[in-house]
Amino acid sequence: MHKEYIDTLIAEFQLNANPHIAEGQKAYMRHQFEFLGISSPKRKEIQKAFFAKSYMPDKEYMPLIAKELWKRQEREFQYFTQEFVFRYRKHFERKNIQLFEHLITHKSWWDTVDFMAQKLVGNYMLLFPEQRQKMSDKWIASGNMWLQRTAILFQLKYKQETDTALLASTIRQLCHTDEFFLNKAIGWALREYGKNHPDWVLDFAEKTVLHPLSRREGLRLIR
Repeated sequence: MHKEYIDTLIAEFQLNANPHIAEGQKAYMRHQFEFLGISSPKRKEIQKAFFAKSYMPDKEYMPLIAKELWKRQEREFQYFTQEFVFRYRKHFERKNIQLFEHLITHKSWWDTVDFMAQKLVGNYMLLFPEQRQKMSDKWIASGNMWLQRTAILFQLKYKQETDTALLASTIRQLCHTDEFFLNKAIGWALREYGKNHPDWVLDFAEKTVLHPLSRREGLRLIR
């Protein structure tokens, strides 16, 4: 079943390839990835059939399918995979964090990592809150920028459920860097939380030495 699912998807994507569109997509992504040249609206249209409840594989096959598709050279397969995994969010298991780490650290760039941080890891941590501190500590210590960015961003849409102590601790451990993707993520996390809790963000920014980019982004909507 899972092999048929993969083979059918590959065939359908290849059938809709457009080299002209692919050139523009590759240029936008700084030629880091190959593309088939399927526009986002077209890809989502194709995916509908594969995401139909009656056609979705049993959850036990999800990690295997995800890893197989993630290996594919063309970027559209990574986009499909993260949305495919997201369809199982209500049935995530504790062990799935290993899969998320694998996906985050392979073929890494903001276009997939940001989706997975919010949609996959974010939903996972709501199901398994006891994992938040443990995994955040691990990712911060890993030295992997994309895991560190995930540690900053997974609570992005939590609003009232945000663990502010963990958010503050994570930012303070990662704010002493010139790495654009980390400083931008810090600013993004603060700006998002500040939409509902501006006083907390202002107080935190006053007491914390932040990179100018993080400070500017974090306080942009408040000031």
